Amino acid sequence: MELFFKYLQYEKRYSPHTLTSYHTDLGQFSQYLEQVYQITEPAEADHTIIRSWILTLVQNNIKPRSINRKIACLRSYYRFLLSQQQISVNPMVRIKAPKAPKKLPAFVPEESFNTLLDSFEFEKSFEGQRDRLILEFLYGTGIRLAELIGIEENDIDMRAKTVRVLGKGNKERVVPINDSLLSCIEEYLQYKKSEFSDNNSEKLLVTNKARPLYPKFVYRVVKKYISLITTSDHNSPHVLRHSFATHLLNKGADLNAIKDLLGHSSLAATQVYTHNSIEQLKSVFEKAHPKA
Repeated sequence: MELFFKYLQYEKRYSPHTLTSYHTDLGQFSQYLEQVYQITEPAEADHTIIRSWILTLVQNNIKPRSINRKIACLRSYYRFLLSQQQISVNPMVRIKAPKAPKKLPAFVPEESFNTLLDSFEFEKSFEGQRDRLILEFLYGTGIRLAELIGIEENDIDMRAKTVRVLGKGNKERVVPINDSLLSCIEEYLQYKKSEFSDNNSEKLLVTNKARPLYPKFVYRVVKKYISLITTSDHNSPHVLRHSFATHLLNKGADLNAIKDLLGHSSLAATQVYTHNSIEQLKSVFEKAHPKA
């Protein structure tokens, strides 16, 4: 297993988030094998045993998306074992993933979020301006949580109005930043400099103790402010990424351009946002068309 995770990290360049999830998934599968079948090596499991684990997950009301991720983990693992000649037959070939219901990406209404950014009085302090910058950055660029945390001060080009981010698979891309975000960055950096005069951290965003941000910290900040404008449970950093894409599409942005801004490897991943846009088109049609 250790070799497998090194392979995913250094050769496949999987994100830290995916690696953590796969660690959990493979650990749960190994525990199941040991407890139910007294098998200590996953390489000894056949397709019937794997199927029984999947059935157990379904019976325990695990969400289809989570089950599919666990299946994806096992597919990668057994392919790796096959390549290493640890097994002669891949048992995952006979495993079918359960169908997961398609869900539209949740997003924050444009007017509500703009009201929050323009009208809410963020504290004129390091902490207040950092919180504002987190929101402005996620919504203004559509970058992922891990990409936000990884940004360093020298990744930002004030003159060109761009930021360099490191996405999935260590793929680097340059994302444009708007004037509002640029102004926010400049103000934040002034507070950061006065707050931590002896700070040597290269990271742009830091905690109150000058340490790099971590995922739970950003989750708390986003939830705190999004809860002021919506009662929805959808208040994670990823919702701001969805909002960025949906609002661009609603304003007539080209789907290929949105794909590049989001750092998607294929257009298929971006097309999910067209469903939200179609709902808005239906609404406009019903209000405006004489026969609607």
